[in-house]
Amino acid sequence: MAQEPADALRFSWTVPSGTARQQAIGGAMGSLGGDITATFTNPAGLAFYRTGDLVISPIYKFGQNKANYIGRTEIDKNNSKLSLGTTGIVFGSGGAGRSVQNATFSLAYNHSADFNSNILYRGANNKSSYSQKFLEEVQNGNIKDANRVASDFPFGTSLAFNTYWIDTVAGGSSGNYNFQTRAPIATGLLQQQSIISRGGVNEFALGGAVNFNNKVYLGGTLGIPVLNYEKEATFTEADATDNTANKFNYASFYESLSTKGVGLNFRAGLIFKPQQSVRLGLAFISPTIYNLTDRYYAEVTADTEGYKGENSQNSEYVSGAPSDFKYSLVTPYKLTASASYVLSETADVTQQKGFITADVDYVNYKTASFQTEANSTYDQSTSDYFKSLNTAIDNAYKSAVNVRVGGELKFTTLMVRAGVAYYGNPYQNINGEKGSKVNLSGGLGYRNKGFFADLTYVHSMNKDVIFPYRLEGAPYFGANINTALNNVLMTVGFKF
Repeated sequence: MAQEPADALRFSWTVPSGTARQQAIGGAMGSLGGDITATFTNPAGLAFYRTGDLVISPIYKFGQNKANYIGRTEIDKNNSKLSLGTTGIVFGSGGAGRSVQNATFSLAYNHSADFNSNILYRGANNKSSYSQKFLEEVQNGNIKDANRVASDFPFGTSLAFNTYWIDTVAGGSSGNYNFQTRAPIATGLLQQQSIISRGGVNEFALGGAVNFNNKVYLGGTLGIPVLNYEKEATFTEADATDNTANKFNYASFYESLSTKGVGLNFRAGLIFKPQQSVRLGLAFISPTIYNLTDRYYAEVTADTEGYKGENSQNSEYVSGAPSDFKYSLVTPYKLTASASYVLSETADVTQQKGFITADVDYVNYKTASFQTEANSTYDQSTSDYFKSLNTAIDNAYKSAVNVRVGGELKFTTLMVRAGVAYYGNPYQNINGEKGSKVNLSGGLGYRNKGFFADLTYVHSMNKDVIFPYRLEGAPYFGANINTALNNVLMTVGFKF
């Protein structure tokens, strides 16, 4: 039961990569067409192809995270990384009848999400302790039996109890204990969390589209995303004083999570040309249904000084191995409306002088949900847990609007491009949560005799929030994360 609402958002609130051309114009490709990225945005755009393309798009990424927690700021650089962006092949063909001008198919790969990140934050807190999260689990279950607390929660509360981070209150009796934290909250705690995340979503897709009379373009895509996410996080809180008699020096909670799985989704799109230079697009991206497997490991170390000394325990004391758990995740659907104006629109693309284009997305993050796998053997408590988790998602998130705008000017064989993209706040603001993503991009392109090459730079400014713990009965704080990411993309292609 390591899943939390943040997992649903992590796998839903993403900015997928595309070709260098698509990224240079802010990602606003919904009504333009003629680019293999249409496979993953609006597949109707594939119908603008009259020939075939072979495309490869390497990406180089680097950046840093700035985290502010209770008034203190830390900076941690992300590892630079070379990866593969939108790559594949497009097959164009002639018309199948009087009204069908051409039909197109694509086989494509896309790096749909990137989870690589290093985050570090620190701060002094005299309002609450991480250990209170464990206490609330005991109190909400109205558990008085110390033996149950020691064994029933092997991924958190039991580890904290067995290492004396939380402890019984003096005066109780067997089966009738109350519990307390050993952390000296009133005199202050120095808190720190380090989070290292790796992985991403790599999607393979088959797309197809048809052009009717150069007026109406229809397309569809079947996508198979492969998800891989790995996280290592360590939260530590230490006594902020020099008092060696308060029975607490420090405690830390380490967790390791690996999530792997495969999903399935569908995209459908339409592009309509009411006038020769105007293109209007509409696309629907279905929810992705993932079948996922979590492998989770947790460990607590606590030093209560002269009381019980330093003790450690990990989650394998029950099973002897990291815990595996299989489940399903359904991500939100997305609707995209788009419009483009092409300068000097003609059937001969070499005569076009450029374009301006815009996309608007609607995404309802509340619709993300966790489910047990079909034909699973999990008991009713697991279903009840997912029901409460999905309610928490409904309360934590909301719908959001994304906007992308871009343009291109064409000078014979050379092109100049620029764009901007804004991805809206998905949070309900339960405790001050706010988030957004802004991309600023620009690039150059070259087209000549069946060969093309594009180079793009994208600067991303992302704002998010991380809560190391949430409490019902005490104040808790989030770390505000400001991320600066830089992507350098190159797309090389050949027409055939």
